[in-house]
Amino acid sequence: MASCWSWVMNNELPSSWALKTLSEVADIVSGGTPSRDVADFWSPAEVEWVTPTDITKGKSRVLYSSKEKISTNGLNSSSTKLLPINTVLMTSRATLGEMKVSGVECCTNQGFKSLIPKPDTDVWFLYYQMMRKKPDYEALGIGSTFLEVNKKDTDSFEIEFPPFAQQRKIAKILSTVDDLIENTQALIDKYTAIKQGMMADLFTRGIDLAPGPDGTPVSNKNYGQLRPSVEDAPELYKETELGWVPREWAVQPLGDYLSMITYGFTNPMPETEDGPWMVTAANVIGGTIDYKKTRKTSLDAFDRLLTQKSKPKFGDILLTKDGTLGRLAIVDNEYLCINQSVALLRCNDKEKPEFIKLMLETETYYQKMLDDAGGSAIKHIYITIVDKMLIGMPTDEGEQVAIFTKANGINTKIEIEKETLSKYSLMKKGLMQDLLTGKVKVD
Repeated sequence: MASCWSWVMNNELPSSWALKTLSEVADIVSGGTPSRDVADFWSPAEVEWVTPTDITKGKSRVLYSSKEKISTNGLNSSSTKLLPINTVLMTSRATLGEMKVSGVECCTNQGFKSLIPKPDTDVWFLYYQMMRKKPDYEALGIGSTFLEVNKKDTDSFEIEFPPFAQQRKIAKILSTVDDLIENTQALIDKYTAIKQGMMADLFTRGIDLAPGPDGTPVSNKNYGQLRPSVEDAPELYKETELGWVPREWAVQPLGDYLSMITYGFTNPMPETEDGPWMVTAANVIGGTIDYKKTRKTSLDAFDRLLTQKSKPKFGDILLTKDGTLGRLAIVDNEYLCINQSVALLRCNDKEKPEFIKLMLETETYYQKMLDDAGGSAIKHIYITIVDKMLIGMPTDEGEQVAIFTKANGINTKIEIEKETLSKYSLMKKGLMQDLLTGKVKVD
């Protein structure tokens, strides 16, 4: 795909490239807003009228529609201008340097300096080059109420600019990687939606492990699958304070299934380069403990100053009770301690921590914890309330295992795609730096 050029120490551009201002490679168009006091400017809704919110929402590179539209009369009676397809719609006020490429004719409000490529400018090369140079463009922002880059500074903003044929090759490579990123994100979104529906079913219907008529599980046609819904098989359910739950489940306070529920140390601990991890609420992210951002304390302080309530054991559940509330993780080593922002939940021998963690992550129980959180300006989850929270619990350990195993399958798919997304994102970052500066030549 690419072969290296010699790269001069002072980062000179290749001989066929040039530094050009935006006004040399594109026509720069500001936007405007028709008077909202004139109804005819807004009705009928005929022309897409783009605001910065239309640019910042969603991950698509192309804009096909806007939240608001104006009439042809509104277009002709205001300072906004009709922009052709393949215009780079770039924000220049408050939020600086965010952009999409127009997939339809449209106009914008005054928060834009849109770039209409000139004949020797490839729109996607211009888009990617401005994405790479976004920090430099942001640095031009001035203003006390909100930041803004004016048209004069936008006109004179310089970019590295190769011949048209190379622009197109560079843009094609980067667009291909972006396609991979968008397809991977779509898979993540799909699996996440499937997971949300699955969680609702798993924690209301459970997994049917009841034996069939002859006493062997395999003879039951629902064995290992979700139970039929309560509407289809009401005899499999019972009505409780939580609503309808499987007949075999118990409904009791969470504390009945725990041997310990507490939270960590409140006094400051010394920080060291090496030693046990000091886990706070900020370190519980994405269902795990993020050790990259976790500080450490000395082994002496760990042994001398802390009680067992601050020293989770392998398999304990951590719950963030302060800061960002309701995040959970299972302890995967015992060389750590927790502070007061983190609660520790230790399960009884018969209960599976993976099941209880998964249950508390469902929308029903997560929202219940948030609804019961106390405090005025800053909210806190109180473990005395969590301890009394009613939960539906399969009495069969095998069903607990079956539920979190089924859920773990979709979680694994999501994590695999997230790793792939990270790989593609890093690839794109490296390619943008190499290709858009001329450091690497495309053949």
